[in-house]
Amino acid sequence: MSDELVLFEDCGNHAVITLNRPEKRNAMSDAAQARLREILRECTGKFGAIVLTGNGPAFCSGIDLKERRARLEAGEAQPEYSRQGHSWIETVEAIRTHPSVFIAAVNGYALGGGVSLINVCDLAIAAETAEIGMPEITYASYPTVAGPSTQLRILRKHASWLILTGKRIDGVTAAKWGLVNKAVPAENLLDEAKQVAAHIGQFNPVTLDWSKKALDEIPAHVADWTAALEYGRSVTSVIQN
Repeated sequence: MSDELVLFEDCGNHAVITLNRPEKRNAMSDAAQARLREILRECTGKFGAIVLTGNGPAFCSGIDLKERRARLEAGEAQPEYSRQGHSWIETVEAIRTHPSVFIAAVNGYALGGGVSLINVCDLAIAAETAEIGMPEITYASYPTVAGPSTQLRILRKHASWLILTGKRIDGVTAAKWGLVNKAVPAENLLDEAKQVAAHIGQFNPVTLDWSKKALDEIPAHVADWTAALEYGRSVTSVIQN
């Protein structure tokens, strides 16, 4: 496969983005993150759905900690401001706010930041044998992005197990816990994800974008039943105009 850090495939009404550092379990270096954000900008408004997956045995093992450690030791760490400067948060947010519907095809190891990618995607399908976990507790750290995003997605006891034990779960368990939508045999994973993407890709892209936003906004900011219905009416009004 190409030596490009991130691969892109145009499939007509949908696309496939593949993280391509298999020798590093698709750890996201600064360069890989920059390339991913560049691809996201380039495909804005062009596809109703995008599949995100990994090449090799891993989906994504998070940020490249060796690169980060080397920069810290060399005194080259970049400043992190309250709303800018954390490259991984910026990368995850670029997916969350993208108008396309994202489908994570979790083909293998999804560790730390890899769990963040599962959480930020609108839908997720995992290989039954995928290994998903947050090992940060084992080196005296809290999972900066994967932790909060997981706590917003699944039950507290399930999130606690992942965060406090550092143990991994398989794709089948992830589906039972609601971390992914479904688990399928590994050999069927990409075809399954592409079929879902092709199905979604036939819908109006503006409607998909507003629907995706509503899925974020209503549980986050609207608790009252009447206000939620009013929000739905206003979204429909915007789409129809």
